[in-house]
Amino acid sequence: MTKIHQTYTLPKETLTLKQKVGQLFMPAVFINDTEEEVQQMEKLIKEQHVGSICFFHSRASAATNFEGKKKIVHNEKSYDRLLELITRYQKAATTPLLVAIDAEWGLAMRIENTPQYPYAITLGALTSNNDLIYKVGKAIGNDCRQAGIQWNLGPVVDINNNPENPVIGYRSFGDDKNSVTHKAGAFLKGMAKSGTLNSIKHFPGHGDTATDSHLGLPVIDKSLEELMENELFPFQKLIKAGVDSVMVGHLLLPQLDSENPSTTSSRIITDLLRKQLGFKGVVISDALNMHAVSKKFPQKGALEKAAFTAGMDVLCFSEHVAEGVEQILTNASEERIQESFERVWKLKHKVFSEKTPTSDAGLDENSKLNRKIAAQSITELYGNTSIVEQIKSSGFLNVSVNSGKKNSFSEQISSNFGSKEVNLDAALASDNQNLVLSIFPPAVKPKDRFGFDEKTLSLIHKLVGKKNTLIYLFGNPYVLDVLKLKSVSNVVLVYQDFPEFQEVAFDHFSVTIEAKGELPIQLKTFQP
Repeated sequence: MTKIHQTYTLPKETLTLKQKVGQLFMPAVFINDTEEEVQQMEKLIKEQHVGSICFFHSRASAATNFEGKKKIVHNEKSYDRLLELITRYQKAATTPLLVAIDAEWGLAMRIENTPQYPYAITLGALTSNNDLIYKVGKAIGNDCRQAGIQWNLGPVVDINNNPENPVIGYRSFGDDKNSVTHKAGAFLKGMAKSGTLNSIKHFPGHGDTATDSHLGLPVIDKSLEELMENELFPFQKLIKAGVDSVMVGHLLLPQLDSENPSTTSSRIITDLLRKQLGFKGVVISDALNMHAVSKKFPQKGALEKAAFTAGMDVLCFSEHVAEGVEQILTNASEERIQESFERVWKLKHKVFSEKTPTSDAGLDENSKLNRKIAAQSITELYGNTSIVEQIKSSGFLNVSVNSGKKNSFSEQISSNFGSKEVNLDAALASDNQNLVLSIFPPAVKPKDRFGFDEKTLSLIHKLVGKKNTLIYLFGNPYVLDVLKLKSVSNVVLVYQDFPEFQEVAFDHFSVTIEAKGELPIQLKTFQP
């Protein structure tokens, strides 16, 4: 990939009050925007003195296409387009922009053909090797900085203790507060080494929810004492250790503030986060276009004003920048504006006064890192080990549910064990009672049963009910909750479908490596 190395100098002259307010806005920008849309953004950045931008893939991506009705068009040259747009938008800015992105598992979260690293839930399965998580944070940070991105809006430090959670799930390190805190801390140290800014999210904790805040407002009806004991635990510890920013999620916590979502609640932002937890850095909102809050403020600029009044510093994904700037200028005191401006300005000094780190790590190094994580995270959930031994010692069926993905795991089994790949129908019709079933879920999110069609799920249910099955799951472990497994079911969690993870899975099947990972969450239905 082409790399860019740019240096920017912050202006020494005093900014006007309006320019300072503009520095608090972070509109969304899109890789696949039209030239007309790009020019409109250049105009907005220049005229409103925008302080930061956040990159997304396209207006058809999940960031704006909540119901999934628009078709996402893939762009093989997304990375080159990213570099081009960063250059253009920086040129349009009167003050150097902080360029942000959600790179929780790498630039690949938004940009095609860029390095992808394991999901947080995969890293959560590591039992003791937080050095690998440090290396992931550092690698992602290096990828960001070399692209001209200074701010990675991660990691997620939500404790995912609700299996029904539609929006966090695999993005969390797990359901144990200490593990989440330690693993997030290692990730943060790695990013800091690269010189990349961070943002722990989604304050005050989005884990125990069953509502997607893109679509509605999740409610967490817990007391402050309960929150302090669990949800707020990672935030407390990591804030004390030092973080650049905290992202506030769109949540209603009626025992703290029965009227206002956390995004617009001074009780949560100012009283809890600032005063009680002592956070002095930048507070950034979750995307303000999300329906959890956007539908409650139909007047343009009203949401931005409400969030700022509550204590917010950076207004992410503001869709009404000009109106928001005007509302804040009209209603906020100069002292209050100056407070937020100085916090943002401090972040800019931090990244623009330091030389962009360089890294010699190439795709081979990324692949080696992913393989090491695969070998340390692979997890056995065995209900009956004698069945596993019986399957491996017999002429088992090699059943593949690959959902259109390359299944090199099954291919290696065919080559080395002589068991050709068969589909679900053929497996069900066979007299052979022993099978190895490799499953590649169509989707990583739980919506619509992780993308499985009813026929496929029904066939899996029948196979699991009738035959001796050893499952290798190359995806989100929460998928197990829809497979109707038995207490004696045997599952190996591989977590990712990367080639390196498939290679490690075959090594495990061949008994050349041992499983060392532990499931970092509780499942609803499968307790071996």
